[in-house]
Amino acid sequence: MDEKALIEKISSGESATCEFKRCRGRPENDTFETVCSFANHMGGNIYLDVADDGEVLGIPEAGTLSVQRNIANVARNPKLFSPVVTVETEAVRCRGKIVIRVWVPMSPDVHSYKGTVYDRVADTDVTIRGGGQLSQLYLRKSGVSSERRVYPYLAVEDLDPVLIAQARNMATRRRPGHPWGELSDSELLRSAGLWQRNYATGEEGLTLAAGLLFGTDDVIRSIAPSYRTDALLRLDNTNRYDDRLSTSTNLIDAYRQLMTFCEQYLPDPFHLEGDIRVSLRSVVCRELVSNMLIHREYSSPTAAQLEISRDGIRTRNASRTFFQGRIRLDDFSPVSKNPLIASVFTQVGLAEELGSGTRNLYKYSRPFLGRDPILEDGDIFRAWIPGDPRNRAEMETNAKIGVDDVIMELVANGAETTVRDVAERASVTPRTASSHLNALANEGLLEATGSTRDRRYHSARKGH
Repeated sequence: MDEKALIEKISSGESATCEFKRCRGRPENDTFETVCSFANHMGGNIYLDVADDGEVLGIPEAGTLSVQRNIANVARNPKLFSPVVTVETEAVRCRGKIVIRVWVPMSPDVHSYKGTVYDRVADTDVTIRGGGQLSQLYLRKSGVSSERRVYPYLAVEDLDPVLIAQARNMATRRRPGHPWGELSDSELLRSAGLWQRNYATGEEGLTLAAGLLFGTDDVIRSIAPSYRTDALLRLDNTNRYDDRLSTSTNLIDAYRQLMTFCEQYLPDPFHLEGDIRVSLRSVVCRELVSNMLIHREYSSPTAAQLEISRDGIRTRNASRTFFQGRIRLDDFSPVSKNPLIASVFTQVGLAEELGSGTRNLYKYSRPFLGRDPILEDGDIFRAWIPGDPRNRAEMETNAKIGVDDVIMELVANGAETTVRDVAERASVTPRTASSHLNALANEGLLEATGSTRDRRYHSARKGH
């Protein structure tokens, strides 16, 4: 590394793969904690002797070789590191002072320093205490998708045959003559790779992916107890939410529920490609929702979330990351985190080929809400479609009209309705339904009768 490259690195600041350390002629314990966290995470560079604010302090030239020897000896000491860590060091002159660059490659093993396992989160070294965090780290190192986990006692009879039939019909409608059309349920599962044999253990059976795609709700709760996706609407009540959907059902129905939530509260601007109208809302929301369900790490206890607010649309989900940082259209290499689930979604027409989602988001986000998407991968994958302030009024109006239309339809022709009726028909919470009913009553469009518990609403308009 030359001086120019070093100055550029220092000016960029600390990150998941860059750390500054004071040295004072001898590396401290925190330097080796970072060596451990880099080896366990994605590798990185440690710069000695640089302050946290980027000031180059500099190691005395006479002590440079001693510091490099010390780092190499500690990293290779099995009494301190288990297993030992590979590092490379380099002395670089910067602004007339000596900085030592310590390069730590990402390791296929899980390392500990003085009996403690460290991982990297953003620009911080964190201690892994055990349990789920340690299991997650071993899973990430194994290179095996959790979707492939075999459940020997999960039988075809435990799956929902209606869901399998729906998937078969969706695939054959999308592509007449699709091979699934002639296969039995068991044959379809094997064809989709959802029945596998673990050649390391000899276990054979249905996988986690099979349960998530076609399992009953009881089966899913048993094999993936932490799996849940929340959808929130935050337009008026930003501290809590105006409406919420929480789903933990099979992935195909979860996709439909989340898409319905988005369609209920988001505008759909008029957009033509040639002489064909394209639903921008459908394209963008389809990519966001399918990405949350296809590429998430299902062994993580972190619930996935979709949020619609005045600032746009945000999603986040746990990820088994191969890359950390901003995803840009001109420099990204798509990797399927769950290829079995992705393949089924593609076969039934709920997703397209790998990498198309990112391209579609960059193509359609700006005409949809006025800004380009911001996508960041890491242990948590985050997507944000920023909303242009000029579109906020339309988003708020769209959200309000959806529930109000349902209410006015329910009270048409002299009929009465309740909070429960509106909540069920509009797929909103009772709190949201009550808020809309009271607002329409205050505007003089509805009249309420009965006590709070048994209150019923009817149209205040004559002749209705």
